[in-house]
Amino acid sequence: MTLKSTLLATLAALSFTSGAMAADAIVVDDAYARSSGKSAKAGAAFMVIENHSDTDDRLIGVKSDVAGRVELHTHKVDENGVAQMIHVEEGFAIPAGETHLLKRGGDHVMFMGLNAPFEQGSSVAVTLIFEQAGEVVVEIPVDLER
Repeated sequence: MTLKSTLLATLAALSFTSGAMAADAIVVDDAYARSSGKSAKAGAAFMVIENHSDTDDRLIGVKSDVAGRVELHTHKVDENGVAQMIHVEEGFAIPAGETHLLKRGGDHVMFMGLNAPFEQGSSVAVTLIFEQAGEVVVEIPVDLER
């Protein structure tokens, strides 16, 4: 093997290894999705995101084919006590070694313009996009009773 082919093979192996390590750095647990009913045009997903790496990360985007738009949202209460959902364009910080909770009444994934109703027991394919870890694909079970 020539020096050039040896270096290329080593570089390819390192690239594969670092990608695998990045994917293991983020763990998604206790995920579920729901909508308010069969005629609902919107839905949401909730989960626990754990950063098992020693590097801070940030959830910066989300995508899915189940809706016309999929965004990262949170709730904000105005001075009159009225809660409003807002798009969080900068995403959510996931510090090294810590956990970030996406929950009802807080940060969450928002599906707008659902292509079909969420059916109890089915699942929703979602790709979470992180600054450091890249794309993490998650199959989120639909739980309309939770």
